[in-house]
Amino acid sequence: MQRWRKASTNNYKGLMLPVRLRRFGRSLCMSLGLCLSLLALPLYAAQTQPVLIPTLTPVADWKNLTYITQAFSEIALKNEYDVAKHKVRKWRIPVRVFVEHQVGDRTLHTQLVQMHLAHLAEITGHDIQLVDTLLDANLHLVFTRQSQWESEVMRLMGPSSAKNVHGSVCMAKFALNAKSEIERAWVIIPVDQAKMHGKLVACVVEEITQVLGLPNDSEKVFPSIFNDKTPQDLLTGLDFILLKLLYNPSIRAGMTAAEVKAPLQILLEQWQRDGTLIHADKTVRQGQLYPLLGY
Repeated sequence: MQRWRKASTNNYKGLMLPVRLRRFGRSLCMSLGLCLSLLALPLYAAQTQPVLIPTLTPVADWKNLTYITQAFSEIALKNEYDVAKHKVRKWRIPVRVFVEHQVGDRTLHTQLVQMHLAHLAEITGHDIQLVDTLLDANLHLVFTRQSQWESEVMRLMGPSSAKNVHGSVCMAKFALNAKSEIERAWVIIPVDQAKMHGKLVACVVEEITQVLGLPNDSEKVFPSIFNDKTPQDLLTGLDFILLKLLYNPSIRAGMTAAEVKAPLQILLEQWQRDGTLIHADKTVRQGQLYPLLGY
């Protein structure tokens, strides 16, 4: 297990650490300032189907309201490798994404990002757009190569993060203000490395999704891209619901687990009645990426 290491990156101070497959690292908020979190997608994943509630069959029964509530708690209110109680973390300001291309296939990579951003914007209702300059961006995404992987992590995330690139396919980090609002984020994808492991699309989908405020991975949550032991590369119906919950206006940044309990219950009961839950698996596959992967 990695130990905490101090880091200072882009004038934001906090604690950072790496993680393995589709893993979001820990975050620790400073009393006055920003909180930094690091995510990384490790090299391999076993194809298992762990369950959050032992009596449920995950594929058939994830739509159980208790299951979804616990899944939200696992993914949105926890961090990997720490036992602290975290609050809801989400963007309040519009997300503006600048893509830096250091390798070829610029059109392909931009298309992948644009398709996923459009999907996330549709699901969450949040303002998420590509921009042409880094000056206008608060989410900086870099497509690089393996030979520059460590130096790029060093440049954007600091030396402590750069020590932990080995064994990871791609990496991301976000910064919080004192209100638990996400204000900046970074994603770095070494394209040749990601392609070698068949994870290019997975890196785009998972890392960008997690910096929206779903920072934990859990083997208890299935089916989900946030499960380290499952081969999900695109958002599942459960992921769709978790994103919709997080960005519903009744769920605010800084809310505690106790405070989100009532609005979560109200939303889920409403979505159970109106068919949102029943049709979630079908609805999420309307994203533009799904036909590209044969769905």
